[in-house]
Amino acid sequence: MEQQAFSEGIAPGGLREQTEIKLLVCYLLKSLDRPLSRVQINEILQEYPIANYFEVNQAMSDLVKSGNLISELCGEDETMTLSARARFDVAAIEKSLPRAIREKAVRAAWVVLTRERIRRESKVDVQPAASGGYHVTFAVEDMGTELMKLTIYVAEADQVETVKRNFFDHAVELYSDIIASLTVA
Repeated sequence: MEQQAFSEGIAPGGLREQTEIKLLVCYLLKSLDRPLSRVQINEILQEYPIANYFEVNQAMSDLVKSGNLISELCGEDETMTLSARARFDVAAIEKSLPRAIREKAVRAAWVVLTRERIRRESKVDVQPAASGGYHVTFAVEDMGTELMKLTIYVAEADQVETVKRNFFDHAVELYSDIIASLTVA
């Protein structure tokens, strides 16, 4: 059996064996069928703490060295794609990973990728309010069309970052809830 990975920061049921972590990284790339950056893969596997951050990085480095992952530099990001050989191998052995872990990883990937898309397509503007505090304006866009613009008052500077983070994490639900509330007859 391969040496156990670091288990710090891993939720119960998470992966602790390097072999399983490598397989999960490959499975994720195969399932999403798109390149992912090293940062995205780490964020995905930390969304629901599936594997230790350092072990994930070691797994990716080992997979690049062995030719299972192809690493390319795109701007400042290192992008990973699955080699043809690895795609074939993963298809044969992916079921050895627990189904719950496979589903959790893919679900986390869609959460992370959606959050990134929302951050790219949405804008947040913070302006000091005349009476103190801040006006925070959120704009939700889709394909170049502004769908919603909302300004709220926030009393404290430290609340601004919390409000911004929560907006990016829940922009789709927020937009949907407002539309549902306004269109009920």
